[in-house]
Amino acid sequence: MAKVAIVGGGISGLAAAYRLQELAPGYEITLFEAAGRLGGVLETVHEAGFQIEQSADNFITTFPWGVDLCRRLGLADRLLSTNPACRRTFVVRKGRLWPLPDGFLMMAPSRLWPLAITPLLSPWGKLRAALEYFIPARRAESDESMAAFVRRRLGHEVFERLVEPLVSAVYAADMEKLSVLATLPRFREMERKYGSLIRAMQAQRRLNPEATQESGARYSMFVTLPEGLSELVQSIARRLPANSIQLHTQVVAVEPRQGKWLLKVRRSSPVPMEKQRVSLPVQSSAELRPPAELPNAFGRENGQELPRSSDSQSNFGAAQRPWPEEFDGLILATPASVTAALIEPLEPMAAKLLASIRYEGTAILSLAYDRSQVGHPLNGMGCVVPAIERSPILAISFSSQKYVHRAPPDKVLLRVFAGGARQPELADGESEAVEDLLLPELERLLRISGKPQYRWFARWPRSMPQYEVGHRERIARIEQLIAAWPNLALAGNAYQGVGIPHCIHSGQQAAERLCEVLKKRQIPCG
Repeated sequence: MAKVAIVGGGISGLAAAYRLQELAPGYEITLFEAAGRLGGVLETVHEAGFQIEQSADNFITTFPWGVDLCRRLGLADRLLSTNPACRRTFVVRKGRLWPLPDGFLMMAPSRLWPLAITPLLSPWGKLRAALEYFIPARRAESDESMAAFVRRRLGHEVFERLVEPLVSAVYAADMEKLSVLATLPRFREMERKYGSLIRAMQAQRRLNPEATQESGARYSMFVTLPEGLSELVQSIARRLPANSIQLHTQVVAVEPRQGKWLLKVRRSSPVPMEKQRVSLPVQSSAELRPPAELPNAFGRENGQELPRSSDSQSNFGAAQRPWPEEFDGLILATPASVTAALIEPLEPMAAKLLASIRYEGTAILSLAYDRSQVGHPLNGMGCVVPAIERSPILAISFSSQKYVHRAPPDKVLLRVFAGGARQPELADGESEAVEDLLLPELERLLRISGKPQYRWFARWPRSMPQYEVGHRERIARIEQLIAAWPNLALAGNAYQGVGIPHCIHSGQQAAERLCEVLKKRQIPCG
């Protein structure tokens, strides 16, 4: 049977591994992860009755791949929807939280009256937005930035006060560079089909009135799991073959050899699972890289093979194998820069294109309070902060309002986001410095008295790929070049979407393509 290597233990790599097992149960799968745990940025912490998500805290169901994976894992009946009593978003203006106009979905209004009465826009800003109905559609098919698109359709003020904070909270991006075609292409399609975003939203409202009642993100379409998104990660890991997961193992080079792949790896000293990350979560997986002094790339030290590890906790009970080893297929589910370094000797142009994909990061400060400490009613999912407010905060999630099981009764769990393209240095900042910057602003916005009862800090530097103008063409060219290596597939959030469903889809597509290639080579699937 074939041997397949998957590099990267985030949700894309895990989805690829599970899909391969479904399609080819006889294949020998090995998943390599440099860190000491699986899941990438997905990590759930349980402490003192609180459930804290260290990055993404739910996923959307309008794309089917996340829900479908949960169904195949037997988790579909466990999916939880957001709290229906709090499905609204607030926007900060001059230090106060105002509701986003009802029916304003990311960057288009479905209802004009809420837009006409909102205090978030000036009279001129409202008039300019209404004129969108009469502005001719752009005929050119070429890409454009999010900022250019929204200003052209709805005006400068709607962009600054409504769209920029909403989209920044999702993509942590520079709106002047973010591609509208690579991120929210449906709005360009609405313009092309109806000639106006307002006309398009009115048509959708007539067809489906309930779909346009919410504002901001379509919160009714988001779900999570009772034990957090780590439940999804753990469910996949438990279903993978024994000895298939290699933690603390960094792949540093891949080499083609007679139609197969030779992987060169570095191993760090495994840490028993019970000793991993049991203190307050003040570090991200990006900080768990192997130390500099490691055996060479082929897993040898002073010319000798490393002994097999007897630490059964380091790899879900798997004994460590000596390396190198040849594989019939290879999936790289790694960040674009890591993938670029690995394939540079094979495809220099594809590597150059991958390396050109910029990344931004975020810092997330999670805080627990007694409900009596918070003056704001917290009658929503959270708030976003426009760049023109000059605040260090990108957004605040009312986490325990969004999903009530995340905090004990009479307690509040908040998550504060900072960094992104606005202040990238905060994603690399020390927890104390970032906390000192964010806490006074949070206390002012939500009228908080006293100090938090618990606090958790996570930073994810260079974790969010930036889909800049021309991204789709860049990815198409990368795929064209990689096609020269049929038994190599790429997966991850750098390609077709940054959300959890898109990452799952990316991993599954890579597994399906690879399985087809290996079947054509007459290597049976099992």
